[in-house]
Amino acid sequence: MAASCTTTWRCAFLALLVLFVSGAHGQLSPTFYASTCPNLEAIVRSVMNTTVANEKRMGASLLRLHFHDCFVEGCDGSVLLDNVPATPTTPAFFGERNAFGNINSLRGFDVIAKIKTAVEQACPGVVSCADILTLAARDGTVLLGGPTWTVPLGRRDSTTASMDLANRDLPPPFANLTSPDGSGLIERFVRKGLSAAEMTVLSGAHTIGSAQCQNYRLRLYNEARIDFQFAEGLKANCPQNGPANDTFLAPLDSTGSTFDNKYYADLTSLRGLLHSDQVLYPQNNQTQVKIVLKYKGDNAAFFADFAAAMIKMGNLSPLTGTAGQIRTNCSIVNR
Repeated sequence: MAASCTTTWRCAFLALLVLFVSGAHGQLSPTFYASTCPNLEAIVRSVMNTTVANEKRMGASLLRLHFHDCFVEGCDGSVLLDNVPATPTTPAFFGERNAFGNINSLRGFDVIAKIKTAVEQACPGVVSCADILTLAARDGTVLLGGPTWTVPLGRRDSTTASMDLANRDLPPPFANLTSPDGSGLIERFVRKGLSAAEMTVLSGAHTIGSAQCQNYRLRLYNEARIDFQFAEGLKANCPQNGPANDTFLAPLDSTGSTFDNKYYADLTSLRGLLHSDQVLYPQNNQTQVKIVLKYKGDNAAFFADFAAAMIKMGNLSPLTGTAGQIRTNCSIVNR
């Protein structure tokens, strides 16, 4: 199991960051459930151990699910809500699962439901789905060889979700690094209080997981900054014409399900799978290039900075105190 810090200064930095984040968000604390659900982390870890042993890709899927939750109105479990059909008195509800970046691609809802069932048996009505998802994302990362970090807890679950906000906020796979209209990666992350460096290190989550052909097809056939052999190897299963094969999966980096810094080496070789990956290593932005080269050359720095950025992202606009609720079923609002 990889550690989150390898030197004294990095360990001290992460410890201070946890204290800062916990203080900044008041009721969030690593010990929030110490008396009300003391075995919470062990329960989550047990389910995650079994899950990832059966399917390594699920570790990446849960990390992505957490990111897609946090980037839309904060880490509040809203991405977990099912659609609700219309009734004679209420309109239909279409949640974040229907957004462009989520529909037919987000996975792991069943794993969160399984963890929730186990947690409810031990501590009924105590632990939010938002906190369970945050812990599962951390444990999935660790189980694939990545860093660990201390998770501040105490989030509550939202009672609503927004497909429109998800379409607006989630970075698409064709996003540029920057854009005058504010749709670039840097602008999207800055609006969430995350810097270009933090955006780059969080993008390193693409060291694990896969993407569908429909999300990288245009890159294969229309971009010049792509390694020829890399592109040709992918085209066989992702044709430009003919059978679409939209859902064919390709690994996001060359080491597949191992969490490491190979993602950044792939970028420097012009082997980023998605357009939004490759733009992190531009021709005309030396500051950005230096960030990529830093993580390419220093796996320990990548792990430490990734852990710190995950703590920060995990504390985007959490619901605390009396806001929201503790859902009994993660996919349905309590009535």
